[in-house]
Amino acid sequence: MSCELRAASAFGLWLVAFLLPLGMNEKTFCATCGTQFPPAAPLPQLCPVCADDRQYIGPNGQQWVSTADINARHSVLVKKINDQLYDLRLVPSFAIGQRAFLIIAPGGNILWDCIPLLNAPVEAFIKSKGGLKAIVFSHPHYYSNMNEWASAFDCPVYIHRQDAEWVKHSGPRIQFWEGKEKMFWNGIKAVHVGGHFPGSAVLEVASLAPGGAVFVGDTLYIAASKRHTAIMYSYPNQILLSREVFAAALERMKGLQFDTMYGAFDWQTLDGNAREVFEASMKRYVDAYGL
Repeated sequence: MSCELRAASAFGLWLVAFLLPLGMNEKTFCATCGTQFPPAAPLPQLCPVCADDRQYIGPNGQQWVSTADINARHSVLVKKINDQLYDLRLVPSFAIGQRAFLIIAPGGNILWDCIPLLNAPVEAFIKSKGGLKAIVFSHPHYYSNMNEWASAFDCPVYIHRQDAEWVKHSGPRIQFWEGKEKMFWNGIKAVHVGGHFPGSAVLEVASLAPGGAVFVGDTLYIAASKRHTAIMYSYPNQILLSREVFAAALERMKGLQFDTMYGAFDWQTLDGNAREVFEASMKRYVDAYGL
């Protein structure tokens, strides 16, 4: 079941109109990666997230867009996967085009990763499901407008400390976690993997599948064939991890319990056979790296 939720936030548009005369930036989102930058600070010549080797500057050069632009051109598709899980994505696709996940849990709901549009219907839908107790991130490419989401739901944002330098728009609700894992509630935990970014993480949710489910963002990248999972420094630029970084990431993933895997994009779901696909894929890397 899916529903398309679209509406401009009257408060958001009023806020833009109020702040612009004060010298605030209207166009604060990078059009290529969807990262939001602080409205009160000068925009960089190039988005540092996209100028990094893991991303790219778009073919038309650096482009910036506003909340109003996104609201006018895109809507949010909310898809029910089961009673405990929904995915959210922009249609038509914007920037990287990732999906976020609303995970319903007795101890409090979690949003895994973000999308760069929060409008009134989406906010109302999530609040009808109990709101959010936490927002948890896989890596910096999906930070988008995380401060707006955290403010709307009055909840903390959890990011691994090794990715702190990639927070380009800081906020009071951001909390940096450290170490191998961050326990939440109801058997939900974030696990530090590294690889794609130093702080790249996955989210393990035992209750969502018979053998457990893992949300990977693109810490792992599920192939179109659904017969392989990749782990790379850069997916769009096809840059491999070093042998040492891969070995460390693989070691950190050894304790994960799952038979289902949810990736960053709408076609990236492995249902029931994820463990087998993952292990076969990692063996290819082990053999190729000579580990």
